[in-house]
Amino acid sequence: MSLPPGFLDELRTRVSLSQVVGRKVTWDMRKSNMAKGDWWAPCPFHQEKSASFHVDDRKGFYYCFGCHAKGDAVTFIKENDNVSFMEAVEILAREAGMQMPARDPKAAEKADRRTLLAQVMEEAVKWFRLQLKTSAAAEARAYLDKRRLPPPAQDRWDIGFAPDGWHGLLTAMTQKGISPELLVDAGLCAKSDDPRRGPYDRFRNRIIFPIRDARGRAISLGGRAMSPNDPAKYLNGPETELFDKGRNLYNQAPAREAAGKGLPLIVAEGYMDVIALSEAGFRATVAPLGTAVTEDQLRLLWRIHDEPIIALDGDTAGFRAALRVIDLALPLLEAGKGLRFAILPQGMDPDDLIKAQGAPAMQKVLDAAQPMVNLLWRRETEGRVFDSPERKAALDKTLRAALKKIADPSIRAHYGEDIKRLRLELFGQNAQPFRPYTPRGQGRAGGRFAPLQPIAPLPSTRASLLGSATAPVEERLREAVILATLVIHPGLIRQFESALETLDCTGEDHALLRNLLLTHADAPDPRAEIAAAAPAVLDALLSHPHVRNAPAILNASDTEKAEFAVAQDLFILQAERGRRREIEEAALDIEGVADEGLTWRIAKANEARAEAQRGPQDKTGEAVISPNGVALDKEELEEARKVFDSIRFERPNRRH
Repeated sequence: MSLPPGFLDELRTRVSLSQVVGRKVTWDMRKSNMAKGDWWAPCPFHQEKSASFHVDDRKGFYYCFGCHAKGDAVTFIKENDNVSFMEAVEILAREAGMQMPARDPKAAEKADRRTLLAQVMEEAVKWFRLQLKTSAAAEARAYLDKRRLPPPAQDRWDIGFAPDGWHGLLTAMTQKGISPELLVDAGLCAKSDDPRRGPYDRFRNRIIFPIRDARGRAISLGGRAMSPNDPAKYLNGPETELFDKGRNLYNQAPAREAAGKGLPLIVAEGYMDVIALSEAGFRATVAPLGTAVTEDQLRLLWRIHDEPIIALDGDTAGFRAALRVIDLALPLLEAGKGLRFAILPQGMDPDDLIKAQGAPAMQKVLDAAQPMVNLLWRRETEGRVFDSPERKAALDKTLRAALKKIADPSIRAHYGEDIKRLRLELFGQNAQPFRPYTPRGQGRAGGRFAPLQPIAPLPSTRASLLGSATAPVEERLREAVILATLVIHPGLIRQFESALETLDCTGEDHALLRNLLLTHADAPDPRAEIAAAAPAVLDALLSHPHVRNAPAILNASDTEKAEFAVAQDLFILQAERGRRREIEEAALDIEGVADEGLTWRIAKANEARAEAQRGPQDKTGEAVISPNGVALDKEELEEARKVFDSIRFERPNRRH
């Protein structure tokens, strides 16, 4: 859905950013100046005690000098409430009393469908809560009392009970006018294999735990079996239009709010662990929904907190779960984003520990949480003997393979340093001091071999695309041509959407243009939308000489040529960056145990780069022999001549 021009500007004008942010933070009134619209508070996106989060109410922007979070009211709602861009716009529009533009009929139908299913889920939650008060739930109430969960806590968590019957919920909901098809689509009922029979209740003789999304809506249920003979002790609802178990967390919304107030984020194993920890004061606690932690859940955890603590049960299964999280997290690590692991006493889970020794014992375990590198080392060394060079070499090889998964070179280097330290402690060898590279001394002042005196660059040079590039210049220019081509040919955006989403831009200006291209891909005039949102950035891009002379820009009517150019530039860009990463990784490995495999890796990386530079090889055409004996492709030669002919060399007419 695209928004009409000016809608967001009017929304930002009507909504006070300080009021939006003020619901989530406590202002530092000594540092703030209300008269000037200058507000300061501890940042809601990371833990801190000082007021480094600044809101400029007049300009409508916020910025944190600690974690560098920045944006406007829409961005704040999106990041803080973990909602999509359009959902954030809708929330602010309701507050401002603005009518949302007419939506796409299909999108509106899908949203209305999800709203209806959420309403059905809420009705079911109410019914299950009532059943917990009946005589049929006596055993369930006794179990909850045994777990030290009194009725007030049961009400806080909306805990209910599903009676031991096949059609209890189905009958109650149909009497309220809810169709059986909706109950099946919501995951509350299941269809029978026998077509002659109707749907039946999915949850029977189970304690019910509602699962809610980041906005607090009930999207599914979890059930704990009361019968020891039940094949599944815990049962979650199926995947539905509302519920994706790999993209949600139990207790997500309250945990985000608590983590924003400075509490550590704890990842427990199940519902009862989350409830026990939260009731004991550890309110920023979540749990995966019946599966191992997924990549989407891990990214969601890092959006809530920079360093979540994985609370592991003190048994073999808990340690294995930690190892699975390590393998998942290594490729996703970023600067400032990590994991710590709190290992509980043998045979105990968080609920057991809190009941036996109280909240201080749990806090002591959390304070002793270990960094992920320690768990990685323990995985590769625990229970093994390294009494031969071959075994030591095998350990080195395994550790190098694990470190290779880390994409960030800086993090990989620091992991390598810690691994070296642990390795030296294990093998008892003397560490060799690290000697950084020191360049040779310059020649004596004056004389024939004296170094040339540097000349300060002109201001225009500093401000140019080449002078301001923080990445290799060739990549920066290739990125610029890709983005400019898609601006000129917006019909190609959807075709290259996936590649554009994963494009690692070299600067904030390119990242902004990429986001605007994706946001306005379906707009009637994407270029006009981008020009309105970022006029200076777009003008700077299109005015660069390298961009202006690109073939796809010179001939704006040839979409086929533009499509080929974007595909080839993306291919070359990916190959070049892959080659550079491979060389960086090989350089780190050379510092350890070198082998001929490193040379092979670098050679393969250079082959990939050369292949990308040659371009697609599946097109063969008629060859033309040039005067120097070189064979040239006839079609490519003609295209080159067209580009050359299109360049105008005469001077423009000037008035005298």
